[in-house]
Amino acid sequence: MIQSASDIQKRSDEKRGMKPKTYKLHLNTIDRIELLASHSGISQAAIIANAIDIYEQSLKQQ
Repeated sequence: MIQSASDIQKRSDEKRGMKPKTYKLHLNTIDRIELLASHSGISQAAIIANAIDIYEQSLKQQ
């Protein structure tokens, strides 16, 4: 059976433990994420994941 591109992508995401997620963010927040990603050379998803990790650690220190 021929799989559609979306089915192939879905299966690939599942294998890698990934799930697409969308959020509505203020434009200045989006600009900051894009700028950080371009200056650091890492993906926007990695920027957000790192920010979540740092935030979680800060909560544990309180």
